Amino acid sequence: MIEALLPRALIAMISGAVLMLFVGPRFIGWLRSNEVGQFVRPQGEIPDTHHEKQGTPTMGGLLILLATTVPFIVLSSRKTEAMLVLFVALACGAIGFVDDWTKVVRKRSLGLSGRLRMLGLLVVAAVLTWVGVEVVGLETELAIPVLDTAVGIGPFLYFIMVYLVVSGSANAVNMTDGLDGLAAGTAAAALVTYTAIAFVAEQRDLAILSATMVGACVGFLWFNSFPAQVFMGDVGSYALGGAIAALAVMTQTEILLIVIGGVFVVEALSVIIQVVVFKRTRRRVFLMTPIHHHFEMAGWSETTIIVRFWLIAGILGATGFTLFFRDFSL
Repeated sequence: MIEALLPRALIAMISGAVLMLFVGPRFIGWLRSNEVGQFVRPQGEIPDTHHEKQGTPTMGGLLILLATTVPFIVLSSRKTEAMLVLFVALACGAIGFVDDWTKVVRKRSLGLSGRLRMLGLLVVAAVLTWVGVEVVGLETELAIPVLDTAVGIGPFLYFIMVYLVVSGSANAVNMTDGLDGLAAGTAAAALVTYTAIAFVAEQRDLAILSATMVGACVGFLWFNSFPAQVFMGDVGSYALGGAIAALAVMTQTEILLIVIGGVFVVEALSVIIQVVVFKRTRRRVFLMTPIHHHFEMAGWSETTIIVRFWLIAGILGATGFTLFFRDFSL
């Protein structure tokens, strides 16, 4: 089975990238002609150099979803576990799309309220939990890496955990999407890891889905790398974050996701730390958050930050896979 899966996963990855490269220029042209552009945050909330990105076409995440969905449907067996991950990606992408479209209509950087976004993610997590447990047959337990053990937490706490994973991952990827190619590259590293995990666990359709999404991210980087011709928008960052979270749930690697998605974790933590400390002391820990902006303010070039974060994401992904393989092979 593994020998048959490898070429199909590679074909899926290549198909996602090729479809992205084929459709990308036409879609970006349509976005530009219809003035579907990025609205940046007010001066002082982001580095001054980012204001020149005002008006760059956004919502390119729709391309990622298209370049993922079509090859996956054609090449996979469409098993429930993989279709559930695809549903989470599309549903989270829909939440991001509403947020992006609201910004475009209002012509300002404020979109859907945080409360509505979290409510939408709560519904997505509820569907993921119910279908995962009742249809796929997931155990309501938490696998602890290295210790090679699992702790039963019951249905309610399991749902809470799934919600935290989905909402945390979606919002963390969204926070990371602040430099050209940063979110797409780091997400690709995490998705390569989950392709390998699904491959080893012989979860055929999950491997094909994550491989296809890797190809879509790589193809997207052709247009999103510095200087970006298009941004993925919240539709892309929420979709990628949701997909990574759902892959963690389906492979029961929720704790390991902290390592695999370590860059996203640090980005989110930097914002939390900055807010908490500033409210208590009126002092800032970082020059600006999320943390990639801190390095920008410290004088690092945008491309330097992006490439170094990619490298860190790759190292963390390899570490996470090693920990998974160690426990899986015991």
